Amino acid sequence: MLACEDCEHSQIAYNSCRNRHCPKCQGAAARDWLAEREAELLPVGYFHLVFTLPKPIAEIAYQNKAVIYDILFKASAETVLTIAATPRHLGAKIGFTSVLHTWGSAMTHHPHIHMIVPGGGISPDGTTWIRARPNFLLSVHVLSRLFRRRFLEMLLAAHQDGRLKFFGDHAGLVDSCAFETFLAPLHESEWVVHAQPSFGGPQAVLSYLARYTHRVAISNSRIRRVENGAVTFTCKDYRRDGAARYGTMTLEVDEFIRRFLCTSCPRASTASDTTVSSPTAIAPPTSGAPVNCSAHRRLSTLTRIPSRQMSNATASGPVPVAAEVFEPGCRPKYQPSPEAIDSS
Repeated sequence: MLACEDCEHSQIAYNSCRNRHCPKCQGAAARDWLAEREAELLPVGYFHLVFTLPKPIAEIAYQNKAVIYDILFKASAETVLTIAATPRHLGAKIGFTSVLHTWGSAMTHHPHIHMIVPGGGISPDGTTWIRARPNFLLSVHVLSRLFRRRFLEMLLAAHQDGRLKFFGDHAGLVDSCAFETFLAPLHESEWVVHAQPSFGGPQAVLSYLARYTHRVAISNSRIRRVENGAVTFTCKDYRRDGAARYGTMTLEVDEFIRRFLCTSCPRASTASDTTVSSPTAIAPPTSGAPVNCSAHRRLSTLTRIPSRQMSNATASGPVPVAAEVFEPGCRPKYQPSPEAIDSS
């Protein structure tokens, strides 16, 4: 429990469980990741690429997360490196940052790769910088075709090596002939690759990605109600424009938890186990009167910055102090002020 030295304002600052899938943790880690990535940016224009898996692949990816997510990273990376190195496209060695997203706004399973790519690269002999054309990096048509081929080749190899598992409606795909039949239409279908200049600058795209690198499919702030065995939360419908894009969705608790677990990373990709908060723990904080005291206005700031920056942040003015420490499962002796319940 943190308390203001100058007034009676108090706030709970939760200990971090450091679980990759906890909606209360990883805020400082995400900010550190963002700062490190921003330090790597070059003084050139950047492009934002997105590689999306077709729905049939996404369905079997749910049963084979570690294997197929790994293939998604490798196939998208090889695609960009190969096309960029081709003289008639760019003819340069490039670098990039890739981030995996596994969910949509409605917490549906939607694995895709976001990639931040500089608008140019180093010449094959390593002596000069080759700049991409203005507002154009690589042909999405060419990227899509090579991505499709490389991904399906790697997926078939994984099946032949016995690294894929199938259950339920897909149990029959364990047979090699059935699996090749399943893949046949995907060799001809369109695979979506999106590419555009980063109009807000690479920092804007990195800031967007940083909200997901150490976070989960839904934050506490998006949950509006937990009542009568159902959860109501805000979501976006990207098929619509304007105000119609934003709305709410209500799911039964079991379906809400199922969707949440669908988006979780496999053990091989995260350092901690999966946890799911109880409905009471994920209820949104209540709102209260505006905060006027300069010291307790700083409480939320101090609990959201890396510890190494704490000394600078508290150099002047009233300092929040630890008023009470309480054990897990226990309630604090003093209740926090209603407008300042920290769930970062």
